[in-house]
Amino acid sequence: MFSNTPAKPLTGRVAVVTGASSGLGEATAEHLAALGAQVAVLARRTDRLDELVSRIVKDGGSALALAVDVTDAAAVRSAADRVAAELGDADLVFNNAGVMLPAPIEQLAVDQWQRQIDINIGGLMNVIGAFTPQLVKAAGERGVADLINTSSIAAQNIFPSFAVYSGTKAYVSHLSRHLRAELGAKKVRVSALEPGIVGTELQSHVTDDGALQWLEGSKETMEWLTPQDIAETVGFIAALPPRVNAQQVTLMPTGQAS
Repeated sequence: MFSNTPAKPLTGRVAVVTGASSGLGEATAEHLAALGAQVAVLARRTDRLDELVSRIVKDGGSALALAVDVTDAAAVRSAADRVAAELGDADLVFNNAGVMLPAPIEQLAVDQWQRQIDINIGGLMNVIGAFTPQLVKAAGERGVADLINTSSIAAQNIFPSFAVYSGTKAYVSHLSRHLRAELGAKKVRVSALEPGIVGTELQSHVTDDGALQWLEGSKETMEWLTPQDIAETVGFIAALPPRVNAQQVTLMPTGQAS
């Protein structure tokens, strides 16, 4: 087990955060480090990762930057090897890298379809494949491990022009249910985190006019979630007693009905 304290309940744990160069991943990496975890941060943008690690270290935390494209399975496996060698086996993985590119299906935006599938599904699976052996090993030795996958409320609800993105997130949620059946008995908790609208870089990638208008309109009717809201939720999930698995967590802006 871990020598943690109420102020730092994740002391002794080794956390991996993908998509860590901005948004949910960046905020969560900082928060997990503040809670006492050693954090490996994975993303493509080396400069952003270096800045993140510098902030974490300045605040008294511990972090390792690994420049990785999650769609490159070999690179993800290599990163997993470095985590094990330099920090120890990961017992907390926030599987968060993703992209949102809405467009009406009749536009046949095939390149955007494929990019979402490659990152949101392929990248997710690469991370699971690389780190599950560490999670199982760590859980056996330390009593608990966590795999937290970033899904979306779009996995449940219908949003015009978001069909492919929503489909990838439905995959994440349903996969997480199956993984719980496989890994729960081995003390690896699997959680699917399904946020509503969060203010991140995802919106800056949107090019479809209809989706942009909908997003802009929503800002006028509700206060969006922040990355820090998600970070605190991930920290809460990971700090629960080993007997408790928050299997599927839906986190919505108060003003978002669906």
